[in-house]
Amino acid sequence: MNWGKVAAASITLAAIAAGGGMWYAQEYGYYDSIDPAGPDARIAVTTPAGRRDLTLTDFQGIDADSSPLRWRACAVTGDLPADALPFDDPTPLIAPGWFDCFDAQQIGADLESGAARAVLSVAEIRPDVDRVLAVYPDGRIFGWHQYNDKTPERGVMD
Repeated sequence: MNWGKVAAASITLAAIAAGGGMWYAQEYGYYDSIDPAGPDARIAVTTPAGRRDLTLTDFQGIDADSSPLRWRACAVTGDLPADALPFDDPTPLIAPGWFDCFDAQQIGADLESGAARAVLSVAEIRPDVDRVLAVYPDGRIFGWHQYNDKTPERGVMD
């Protein structure tokens, strides 16, 4: 028996197992579905007069405690205020593959082409994080959390 081959096979199998575990944790492990009837399923928009809750149908959402950026939502609304504050430089973040209502690449392309517009849902939903919505003319909305640039550059000792 060649112990070098055994060691190489052991290392390879350990790397495959670790990679598989990492993939599972990122794709499934931390995410929880949001109850459509629960308080976390409320989505608001910010207007010059303040924040206004939207009436939603077909809500689907996910979130995780492991990061403030893991929140994603898809819904339909019929009461988006015309004066909802626009959001500059929206960047939809990729959702897990199993959350198939949210296609970040398509949403990003639609925002760039003008087929959808980005509005501010809630500023500072968590420190340095805003909730952003992509809104389509037919009432579809897609939401995500995005870091904002409201805080000045910080040094490594902060």
